[in-house]
Amino acid sequence: MRQGRKKTTLKDVANAVGVHVSTVSRALDERTRHMITAEVADKIIKVSRELDYSPNAAAYSLRTNRTRLIGVFIPDITNPIFPPIIRGIEDTLGRRNYIAIVVNTEGTATRESALINTLRGREIDGMIVASVERQDKAIDELVEAGIAVVTVNRRVDSPHVSSVVNDEHDGMRRVLAHLMSLGHSRIVGIAGPQGLSTGKIRHEAFQHFRKALGLSSDPGTVVFADRFNENEGERCMERLLARDVDFTAIVASNDRLAIGALTALKRHGIDCPSDVSVTGFNDMYLSDRIDPPLTTVRIQQYEVGLRAAEALLRHIDAGEEIAEPVHDVLPVELVVRQSTAPLAKT
Repeated sequence: MRQGRKKTTLKDVANAVGVHVSTVSRALDERTRHMITAEVADKIIKVSRELDYSPNAAAYSLRTNRTRLIGVFIPDITNPIFPPIIRGIEDTLGRRNYIAIVVNTEGTATRESALINTLRGREIDGMIVASVERQDKAIDELVEAGIAVVTVNRRVDSPHVSSVVNDEHDGMRRVLAHLMSLGHSRIVGIAGPQGLSTGKIRHEAFQHFRKALGLSSDPGTVVFADRFNENEGERCMERLLARDVDFTAIVASNDRLAIGALTALKRHGIDCPSDVSVTGFNDMYLSDRIDPPLTTVRIQQYEVGLRAAEALLRHIDAGEEIAEPVHDVLPVELVVRQSTAPLAKT
């Protein structure tokens, strides 16, 4: 009977390089690599790859009380903005030999709570949560239990939970300034769910800058979506049309809402952008391929995931020394495409 190849051990790597096992261990751990010379560390890393060495996860967990598993909570796996965020998380975690376990909460607090309990049973080292609501009991319980948590793309109201988000205020400012530069003054909004930080902050910024720019901030010119998806964008657009509001531009709180609004406008024979300009937020994948290509606010999807993972690892490294919460806000940019145009002269 053919035997499988013997698994390479730390001792095998140490013997091949001619150093002590503890030196190999330090070289293969980013946190302790600085304790040895760069030349020796590089040699050990090279030999470990040549010998196809991989750490023994079970032994590592027993020795350090860590599993190197991180839970990543996504509210809607079909939303195109999340794959780049996940990629940023995984690339960062991978450099430290951590593994991401990605779960889909379907945007419900009940499912999020159940998944948190499941992953806590696996003794994961920390959690990165993109599905969080502004008031999130499950997240509060994690923090109280001393589990490392960072929210990404959204945040909770509590300042004690670290977050990495995008500059929602500046995004809305850029959108409204752009529409005004095109001659639009009758601007309506499709706001996101107010239980989510992205929905609330973008709506508040929309109202603030409408007023600051001398535009009407009449509450009747805004409709609130229950979820950030195309169906809700379509429903909200129908509500606005039914109100018989006079408008020439629509600001949607994300790209999916904007796409739904475009569908409703086409059904009513309203052309974008010759009749009405439409903007989104996020610059999700393929937003430049829809008809018409969408003017939107570009967020740093990959970078926000990378920063969230870095923040989580800092919390984990701090151990019992509680790390101060971090609240990173990443800059955004306006991407102008064909869904916005100068106000038609009448």
